[in-house]
Amino acid sequence: MSLPDSESSTRLALYQERLPGNAVRCLLCPHRCVLQEWRIGICHARINRWGELYTLGYGNPCSLAVDPIEKKPLFHFLPGRKIFSMAMAGCNLRCLNCQNWEISQSSPDDLKKYNLTPEEVLKLAEEHHVDCIAFTYTEPSVFYEYVFDIAKIAHDKGFKTVLVTNGYINEKPLLELCPYLDAVNVDLKCIRDDVYRRLSGGNLQPVIDTLKILKAQGVWLEITNLLVPGITDRSEMIHEMCDWLVENGFEDTPLHFSRFFPAYKLDHLKPTPEDILLQAKKMAETAGIKYVYIGNDPDLNGENTFCPKCKHMVVERSGYVVRQNVVQDGMCHFCGERIPGVWS
Repeated sequence: MSLPDSESSTRLALYQERLPGNAVRCLLCPHRCVLQEWRIGICHARINRWGELYTLGYGNPCSLAVDPIEKKPLFHFLPGRKIFSMAMAGCNLRCLNCQNWEISQSSPDDLKKYNLTPEEVLKLAEEHHVDCIAFTYTEPSVFYEYVFDIAKIAHDKGFKTVLVTNGYINEKPLLELCPYLDAVNVDLKCIRDDVYRRLSGGNLQPVIDTLKILKAQGVWLEITNLLVPGITDRSEMIHEMCDWLVENGFEDTPLHFSRFFPAYKLDHLKPTPEDILLQAKKMAETAGIKYVYIGNDPDLNGENTFCPKCKHMVVERSGYVVRQNVVQDGMCHFCGERIPGVWS
């Protein structure tokens, strides 16, 4: 996909507090960065200019693609549908395992960019015969204003909008975005705060809050948990996370265990052993989670959807390809059990 390059744009940022001495506090994410003039936030994407906070790169995504929706991953949201994916440089976490670090740990000013207004994004999606938009690859919340404008116009036009996020966002901006979101995949790295801080530089509680808000707001939610060898793949940690999900009403929320591959600052580690992935799936199912998947390893056949009541396969997948889908009106074709999700 080829579009003209452009110079970076700026837009006055939402969610800011002006402080004495021309300083400003960003209120978008839990870091609450306090920035002196001309300083940039931890996300690389927000700057204090003359005592006001601006977002860098509004209208200048660094990556555009048409993907299978299963790649997000979303397995219970419009299976087999294509989705227009986009990202802007920057992220508010510093994950040691980041697979997109070249763009997530950069500023919008550092990368080759496109020049697209929100209206042009939707026009481009239409030209590719796609009616779903995904904000993905990096952390969408750091280009919140762009996401919000696109998502609002998209809903007016009948598009579906998807957020693939680390969940590290404050309550107010998330609540104001929710009416324009159709589905979200949240990266829940683990259920222990000390490990969260070690792995990502962020705290666990804001992510927990995001999960609860999305559920309460009725946004379709799926969760991804990357099993990093020696860090998040320990059985007691997996047990603890699964028990917390069930105890807090997420037993119907699809859980994707994702296989780790060496990347960024953890390139010295080996890939997640396949037996660990299988054990994690079994532990989650034993804990009471009804829809558990294994990602990044198609050889394990962990991508199919089974009815929790009659145990028949209702969605057959191979990689990102849906081979068969017999969910009818949100119910199992064989026994009539409700299969949570957005199926049409």
